[in-house]
Amino acid sequence: MSGAAVVIANLVKTFGAFVAVDNVSLKVEKGEIFGFLGPNGAGKSTTIRMLCGLLTPTSGQGIVAGYDVSTHPENVRANIGYMSQKFSLYDDLSVEQNIDFFAGMYGVPREQRASRKAYVLEMAGLHGREDSLTATLSGGWKQRLALGCAILHDPPVLFLDEPTSGVDPMARGQFWNLIRELASTGHTIFVSTHYMDEAEHCHRLALMYRGKVIAMGPPKELKQKLSTHRLLRLDTNAPLDTMRAIEALPGIFDVAIFGGGLHVSVDDVAGSIAVIRGVLDARSIIIRRLEQIEPSLEDVFVALIEAEERKAA
Repeated sequence: MSGAAVVIANLVKTFGAFVAVDNVSLKVEKGEIFGFLGPNGAGKSTTIRMLCGLLTPTSGQGIVAGYDVSTHPENVRANIGYMSQKFSLYDDLSVEQNIDFFAGMYGVPREQRASRKAYVLEMAGLHGREDSLTATLSGGWKQRLALGCAILHDPPVLFLDEPTSGVDPMARGQFWNLIRELASTGHTIFVSTHYMDEAEHCHRLALMYRGKVIAMGPPKELKQKLSTHRLLRLDTNAPLDTMRAIEALPGIFDVAIFGGGLHVSVDDVAGSIAVIRGVLDARSIIIRRLEQIEPSLEDVFVALIEAEERKAA
């Protein structure tokens, strides 16, 4: 446990009869980028707020930077940075004024404030924008400023709750470069997202659904676990007709729309390809692409959720 930055044991949060977080246990090592992946309402934000000392757990234990979130929330808050999708910035202040405000709020010693401000401006690429009114910044620049303000006090653990929601793809890519740089200097990053491509950047992931962690591990390992099914990519000139024609065929487990084509889960690649070709040829549906592919994280997540639904049923 000495190398762990975050330890959760049987964490539960209920709101009346609703169970928002259901018996979650996990451990995050120092310097790790750990991802919470799941749809809205899965319990990601509620878990993070408990770990930040902002919500009291109903039961179970959370230890962050060596402090219990239930008994020492003030110590927890002093040792973390927190950034949500609703950036906690003051739009009517300039970039520099926001940095100064958060430096005071986080208790950065006065003799360190100039150097920490210089670090944040450099890290976020905000040199030359110090006097810009925050309200005039694009989403990507606001995002960088919010991250900079969250790490002014150099916290060992950083919680990012869907920090790239609503930001354009280029800004998201630049933001993840900053996250990797922070992790390389020993900071622990705990980040929630519903973007599958972002989840690939994490060292490990916990997939959440209806308050539970339904799978956990490195992205590559999670994809390898989907080994009971083989996955085909099928592109045709009539995707919906194709779906209806093949979804009930023997040996086909699932057919899902993916981009402009279909992902088809099968038990036998060669046999299924032959059957699919025969059925679609008979219906004069033109096949543009039909081949085996590596499952994506989205395929894994969909398969796991469907398995959970079958168990519940």
